[in-house]
Amino acid sequence: MTPGKLFLSSEEIQNFNDRSDLWGFWLVFHCWFLVVLALVLFSCWPSITTFLLAVMIIGSRQLGMAILMHEAAHLSLFKTQKFNEFAGEWLLGRPILADIFEYRRYHLKHHRYTQTDKDPDLNLSCAFPTTRASMLRKLWRDISGQTGFKQRSQQVMMAFKLAGDIDDVTNQDLVQAFSGPVLGRAAIANVIIFIMMWAFGAWWWWFSFWLLPLLTWFQLVLRVRNIAEHGVVEFSDDPLRNVRTTKAGPIMRLFLAPYWVNYHLEHHLIMHLPCRHLPNIHALMLQKGYGDQMRIGRSYWDVIKIAASRVA
Repeated sequence: MTPGKLFLSSEEIQNFNDRSDLWGFWLVFHCWFLVVLALVLFSCWPSITTFLLAVMIIGSRQLGMAILMHEAAHLSLFKTQKFNEFAGEWLLGRPILADIFEYRRYHLKHHRYTQTDKDPDLNLSCAFPTTRASMLRKLWRDISGQTGFKQRSQQVMMAFKLAGDIDDVTNQDLVQAFSGPVLGRAAIANVIIFIMMWAFGAWWWWFSFWLLPLLTWFQLVLRVRNIAEHGVVEFSDDPLRNVRTTKAGPIMRLFLAPYWVNYHLEHHLIMHLPCRHLPNIHALMLQKGYGDQMRIGRSYWDVIKIAASRVA
């Protein structure tokens, strides 16, 4: 069942269910274009400032790739299914060492069992609220690369351990663990990125402008996004209270919440809806008088403060 049908008519939902190949191509192009733009920025004006800015922009676009892969997993990024599969695998998933096919199987369980004991993502939210000190330790591990290094190391080791059998993988920490052959395809994608960065820049660009953002900024914004979506919400099956939409301005959308990912409540209401229409569903829900029932965060900073509000 689509939870959104409890609040919206089928006609209202259908009005925004127009999947588009053109929009899909534009979003994928936009994501990669910003990666290139960040590299051009550093290449033209090399400095510590432009280096850090490039790392942040590219890390946010790596998150953008994960978000668009998520759209493709729902078959809503493109109208044509084979485009969803190809782009989700090679242009979005493989470059960040993710597997769209196993992600899809895992992720649909999250939608079916949101904020219940069967939710495979429950470990992302059950620890909150936590103390301010604990939150700072988590964020430091992310931005310093400790979380990213640990997860990627586990991913590589798990790839060989599983030997292609991943039926029992349900934990979010292992969702990107895949078999050796699939890991090989991810390696191919990254070798291509390495060669292109070397050809247009320098041999060390892949390490500085792809691996470093993936291990640091990507991990930080991924955690903040996860906390905002399901941290400190109700453990129930109420679709307006067990997930959060968070308000985000242009700066937050650039660095932390690309491609309308902040409208997470609306996504859970209608999970196959193209992401570009989530703001329309948000406005429609407010228009119909559901705003007081919906869990809406005033900002990501505000949500983080709530998630770190437990007294030691």
